[in-house]
Amino acid sequence: MRDTPGQSCPPQYRYGPSAFHGEPTHRADTVYVVGGLYGNPEALRAILGMQEAEARRGTPVSLVFNGDHNWFDADAESFREINEVALASVAIRGNVESEIAEPTESGCGCNYPDYVNAEYVARSNAIMGRLQAVAEGFPWVRKALGELPMARTIQVGSERIGIVHGDAEMLSGWAFAAERLSPVGKCCSGDQATGALTPIETIERYFREAGVRAFACTHTCLPHARDFEVDGAERLIVNNGSAGMANFANTTHGLITRISVDPRVPADSLYGIALGGLRFDALPVHFDQAAWIGAFLANWAPGSAAYESYFDRIVSGPDFDPADAVGGRVALTAR
Repeated sequence: MRDTPGQSCPPQYRYGPSAFHGEPTHRADTVYVVGGLYGNPEALRAILGMQEAEARRGTPVSLVFNGDHNWFDADAESFREINEVALASVAIRGNVESEIAEPTESGCGCNYPDYVNAEYVARSNAIMGRLQAVAEGFPWVRKALGELPMARTIQVGSERIGIVHGDAEMLSGWAFAAERLSPVGKCCSGDQATGALTPIETIERYFREAGVRAFACTHTCLPHARDFEVDGAERLIVNNGSAGMANFANTTHGLITRISVDPRVPADSLYGIALGGLRFDALPVHFDQAAWIGAFLANWAPGSAAYESYFDRIVSGPDFDPADAVGGRVALTAR
């Protein structure tokens, strides 16, 4: 096991597919899976607005936060606002929340693969250090984040959905990264991804042992959805990338995963699939970009760790296209 801060996985981050056994902890007909909000309060307000709009149309929506809702929120006001909403919702913790609650020697806890460059890793560790300092003023938040589970099973309609941050075995696992599910050749830091895809035998084992229709994940910062056939049944891995940052080149919007018993394709769906009696869609999160840039720069001036790693992506998106985000039968939504 690697022991470099930022590129290691603490033993306590490990679980296994059996973690998804037992009764679902939440039941709903429609959910938004919000992964990688990354401390963007403008994105949070936009998601709450989307939820309210659906409610006015007669569709109650549950918010499910699957980790890393904190990251750039290095001011007390944003930190409080974001954590109050996430902790009042259905939630699990990501590596960021885990390292806020109880810091380890693993830096940011990201468990970055070897193909992510060392400078990017070091800057992530620096961001984590600053966020931990802010969290010292919120002992109740640290305690509540530490009490969140690392994974949970929810039920949408009649189907069991595994909610994870990383993958089916580790909170900060990378088996469900875009570059591990399909040969996209790109990763979150902009480096060229190297190494093999997650073996299909591993994915099949995850589904057999977990007993879920789909895994909804985030962590690896780029979106991807791909279906699989396991023992004659349709299964899905859907990674929303980031709710709080741009996911595609020349865009600024975030992305969430909508899962619903309603078979209709949402008007704003970017891509999706009907599977197991459910509809899975990637929805854009259009937030006030000017306000977000102002808030970001107030915390992370040019030359800071977050600015150097993320500002270009915030203003113009990563080198990633919607076509890179779909695999198998998952299809871009016709316009």
